[in-house]
Amino acid sequence: MKFLDECKIYLKSGDGGRGSASFRREKFIEFGGPDGGDGGRGGDVVIEAVANLNTLIDYRYQQHFRAQNGRGGAGANRTGAAGITTILKVPVGTQVIDEDKETILHDLVAPGQRIVLLRGGDGGFGNSHYKSSTNQAPRRADLGWPGEERWVWLRLKLIADVGLVGLPNAGKSTFLAAVTQAKPRIADYPFTTLKPQLGVARVDEEEFVIADLPGLIEGAHEGVGLGDRFLGHVERCSVVLHLIDGTAENVGAAYRTIRRELTEYGQGLAEKPEIVGLNKIDALSPEELKKKKQALARVAKRQPMLLSGVAGTGTTEVLRALQTIIRAGKAPPEPAYRGEGASPAEEAPWAGPRP
Repeated sequence: MKFLDECKIYLKSGDGGRGSASFRREKFIEFGGPDGGDGGRGGDVVIEAVANLNTLIDYRYQQHFRAQNGRGGAGANRTGAAGITTILKVPVGTQVIDEDKETILHDLVAPGQRIVLLRGGDGGFGNSHYKSSTNQAPRRADLGWPGEERWVWLRLKLIADVGLVGLPNAGKSTFLAAVTQAKPRIADYPFTTLKPQLGVARVDEEEFVIADLPGLIEGAHEGVGLGDRFLGHVERCSVVLHLIDGTAENVGAAYRTIRRELTEYGQGLAEKPEIVGLNKIDALSPEELKKKKQALARVAKRQPMLLSGVAGTGTTEVLRALQTIIRAGKAPPEPAYRGEGASPAEEAPWAGPRP
């Protein structure tokens, strides 16, 4: 299935049905009076978040959605039928944004969450509504009220527990394939991953979701490369796994590049808990590994975790470290006074936001 995380669509709710101007006509009833019914209400436009969806691809080929108009009223005081509501199903994590592409109207973060974005127009009154003691035979019947219409943007921000970030060819897809059942495209060239990939990792009888994002490059926050489009998916992650290519000439510069992009993008990405992983250690000699580990620790201000997605070395330890942070984020907040014992940063020196 193709991936689409942003699209623009046109929506219109149904118009109300017109009222009826009718009079009762029966044998032996000389003055039957008005009996025109009201028009039916127009259908609403509803957006619903559903599970088991992770793309907006359905809205690439159809961008216009209109709810059904209400039916007109009829004689014998019959009210017109209401228009059928149009329900648009979107993945959990979808934001509904105004046409200016800045104002967030709604944020759907839970399965089953529904919002009525546009309400249908009310039906017009029939002439029986205007009958009074001074007007026994009104001929007035109203048209229905028009529905609402607008253009909106749908923007999907994947809801995952872990966001994989790093420069192109840092081994993110290989790591995802090693620890989950996902089958991302893997090749020895940059930008092999062109869309986010999701996988479910399992460790110690617990599961969590990992999102592999396309590689970031310098200037990604300004739209350079692919990063600007996909950085928003990191916003909902509980922890960032920052992978560094151990075979890179300057691991410190690689780390600083990604951290700079996260900081410039904003939205709290730079403050998220981070685990730094030195990847591809199977391709390094013991001397090179020691040297690059020290260089990366000096720049990152924490000890990196050593791993190899290809060989499977250190992946379980990384998953357990991620699991610890995810579990802590889901736990209820503790009192301000912790008492005796180590702080979370002391218990896990590889975790926590950049100091």
